[in-house]
Amino acid sequence: MTVYIVQEMRGRDLSDATSFGDLEILLPAKYQTSFSAQPTLRILDRKLRKFNDKDYLLLAGDPVAIALASAIAARTNRGRLKMLKWDREQNMYFPLEADTNHNIIIKMEEE
Repeated sequence: MTVYIVQEMRGRDLSDATSFGDLEILLPAKYQTSFSAQPTLRILDRKLRKFNDKDYLLLAGDPVAIALASAIAARTNRGRLKMLKWDREQNMYFPLEADTNHNIIIKMEEE
């Protein structure tokens, strides 16, 4: 199981996300998707080639990069995508699942 962090967030403690898998950063902190999304698409496509049902996408960083990473991960995994969303009220990550071929399913695990 791997947690793919869309973009590195310096100074942010992501240790809670390790309970969902090994952490792997897709884009460095200062990376910017500028006038063309193609270079970003190539990087994300290469790094998300093995994304599967056991993996999560941690939604952090540039909104354009998050959108591109989500699209690539879902495409790679036959429309299915698992994500981690930070809840600042409860100070923890919540898993979300989406099947882009059907409906969005929200699953919250109870502790």
